[in-house]
Amino acid sequence: MPVNETMAAVLLTGHGGIEKLEYRSDVVVPAPSAGEVLIQVKASAINNTDINTRIGWYSKQITDATENGAASGYDHTDEQDASWSGTSLNFPLIQGADVCGEIVAVGQGVDASRIGERVLVRNMLRTYVDYRPFECWTFGSECNGGFAQYAVAPSRETYKVESDWTDEQLAAIPCAYSTAELMLDSAQVASGERVLITGASGGVGLAAVQLAKRRGAYVIAQSSTSKADALRAQGADEVLHRDADLSQALAEKVHVVLDVVCGEGVDARLAALHRGGRYAIAGAIGGPVAPIDLRTIYLNDLKVLGCTFQDDHIFENIIGYVERNEIRPHVSKVYPLEQIAQAQQDFLSKSHMGKLVLVPPPVN
Repeated sequence: MPVNETMAAVLLTGHGGIEKLEYRSDVVVPAPSAGEVLIQVKASAINNTDINTRIGWYSKQITDATENGAASGYDHTDEQDASWSGTSLNFPLIQGADVCGEIVAVGQGVDASRIGERVLVRNMLRTYVDYRPFECWTFGSECNGGFAQYAVAPSRETYKVESDWTDEQLAAIPCAYSTAELMLDSAQVASGERVLITGASGGVGLAAVQLAKRRGAYVIAQSSTSKADALRAQGADEVLHRDADLSQALAEKVHVVLDVVCGEGVDARLAALHRGGRYAIAGAIGGPVAPIDLRTIYLNDLKVLGCTFQDDHIFENIIGYVERNEIRPHVSKVYPLEQIAQAQQDFLSKSHMGKLVLVPPPVN
């Protein structure tokens, strides 16, 4: 299959505001190295990690909520630790943790029969760190990602998917749903348990609602009240306002909290857990620093679980759920790749539910 020499892509030129995103049509198409495949990207999606990486929020110098620097960036980021891996990034960088596409070329050692496969790429890559436990590269952070017409990825972590879903729907899956599945898996959510989910109308939150219901849990979603009906339609049994007083709003305590917001509400959510409850964290858009009473944790035998590293079965589970139609992403809006600035501004407004998807121009 012939491949162009250059492509359209969005380059992140450094840490900062949205102006650091540069749409170009003359970027050299990458060549797959040994063990890699070249993918023609059909769709990608926006995630909080794209914003956090752009503004350098992962740096320990930053203690604010994501929204405080999301549009304009920060003036005090330490670039040496402003990534998932805690090391500096290489700019220019093509972001985009999500990729749905078609394999159009393969590197040495990869069976050419893979050409033509419709695929999803695991967003937390283990190949580049030799599959060492608790280490990974994030697609679109430590290596170039999906905000382009083409992307390379390890063949081993590029999964064929058999589905009649649209490219835009499939592109909404990798980052959000694997993160939510990791949280549920880590917390060992079981049928009949009461699960509280923060940020429930966002990408990861809404995925967690669907995946928790799939496991038979009783789901209590926290979000704005304007999205309550839509969240119930997605499987939530109850919807509480994001700022609700949990000591008054909950009829009884919960077994599990799945938190992607954190911030000032962490202590109240910990107090909302039954003895022996589990608290899974996979984000902190509401702020990475939270005052907590440690007595709540140890006197109630609570488990606090950090959720980043994914064993192989997490993404493999998600592929199975997709192929069996056990989940269905909610795509709110689709944008041409060149409109990434508008898409990120809309993402930051939090007025949408679910996912915003980017589609690159067709390859000539």
